Amino acid sequence: MKVCIFGAGAIGGFMAVELARSGAADVTCIARGPHLAAMKANGLKLLIDGEERIAKIACTDDPAEAGPQDFVIVTLKAHSAAAVADQMAPLLGPDTAIVTAQNGVPWWYFYKQGGALDGTKLATVDPGNRQWDLLGPERAIGCIVYPAAEIVEPGVVRHDYGNRFTIGEPDGEKSERIQALAAALSTAGFRAPIRPRIRDEIWIKLWGNVSLNPVSALTGATIAQMLDNDGVNAVIRRMMVEAQAVGESLGVRFAIDVDKRIAGAREVGDHKTSMLQDLELGRPMEIDALVASVQELARLTQTPVPTIDAVLALVQQRARLAGCYGD
Repeated sequence: MKVCIFGAGAIGGFMAVELARSGAADVTCIARGPHLAAMKANGLKLLIDGEERIAKIACTDDPAEAGPQDFVIVTLKAHSAAAVADQMAPLLGPDTAIVTAQNGVPWWYFYKQGGALDGTKLATVDPGNRQWDLLGPERAIGCIVYPAAEIVEPGVVRHDYGNRFTIGEPDGEKSERIQALAAALSTAGFRAPIRPRIRDEIWIKLWGNVSLNPVSALTGATIAQMLDNDGVNAVIRRMMVEAQAVGESLGVRFAIDVDKRIAGAREVGDHKTSMLQDLELGRPMEIDALVASVQELARLTQTPVPTIDAVLALVQQRARLAGCYGD
């Protein structure tokens, strides 16, 4: 099995090392800059469970060198993926699947969704329909990323916690390709449950992303600090309630309630969200995929989301002034 990790940063690097070391796949990483140079020189190092695991992996910044793959696992942040959709062409054979291992609402969300909005394209996560048109939604496999990891220096990834990557076909089918992907991930030591209702799983993760991430960027607070503040907690809760109404209007079933989701987030403790980390480091922020996409879905379903609207406007302004959003 040939697997390409497109955007081999922290999560992609974690997956790449474990897939390669286990022999579950012939892995190629698409990366760039000092990280790519270090990987070429020394291999990709993973710090996990008190040990160092090093894998010599084919890596390049030119997808044409890799050729057609069985699976392309896209671990770029959503706002970066649309811009490089055309670069993925050399990786795509007739049966290549694209696994969207990203936070937020995926660009293929309404492909074979089955509701009144079936086939609708989302401008917030796929400007100009680039991914839909260039890659094709029939290639898409959903993937929810639960682990946390970070690049501690070029070529070195530290795993912080988690090993679950929940996957699912847009139409809920237990296809041969998704079973093959699950088997490879399991061989590599990951938990890879296949879910027939992958959008339900997307929304459980999105529930926290749409609320905790932008509020943390506005306050500079960790998850524990936000949730231990009654006033901030109330804002986050209102955002989650509004998001749930949007999801339910699209047929999503929430397996837990808002209070349980907040309690689960509180257990993470003094952790900075990815959006706050990006702001502090001056990197582009995932505002569109995590927050603006929910607003777009709310408009499509005519669902009022006043708190989300307000927080989105504030975090967009904050990010623009920091040079982390927009032009």
